[in-house]
Amino acid sequence: MTGGTAPHPTGDELLRILAALGNPHRLRIVAALTEGGRNYVSRLARELGIGRPLLHMHLQRLEAAGLVAGSLEQAADGKAVKYFEVTPFAFALTPEAVAQAAATITQEEKETVKETAK
Repeated sequence: MTGGTAPHPTGDELLRILAALGNPHRLRIVAALTEGGRNYVSRLARELGIGRPLLHMHLQRLEAAGLVAGSLEQAADGKAVKYFEVTPFAFALTPEAVAQAAATITQEEKETVKETAK
């Protein structure tokens, strides 16, 4: 999300974004992709020192929140390689933005939050 004024995400969007960024591995992934540009899973896993399955799980969470985007490409040797890059985003996290977002949380998200809290 880009532009002069940061958009106010819905309650469901804000929960997905905060959940995606609420993990140290995912913060490091966003930082690595921001600093180093687009990268493929194997190389990114080596650079971050984490296993590919764990990295892939974290990338899926970031992608579901709209913070990174992945694209499958064919390498010169014919193998499929998935590249990821950061999706430009900006959110203003103010008390007013949180209040607006809270008013739009769907029942499904409320139940998910309750289950996660248990």
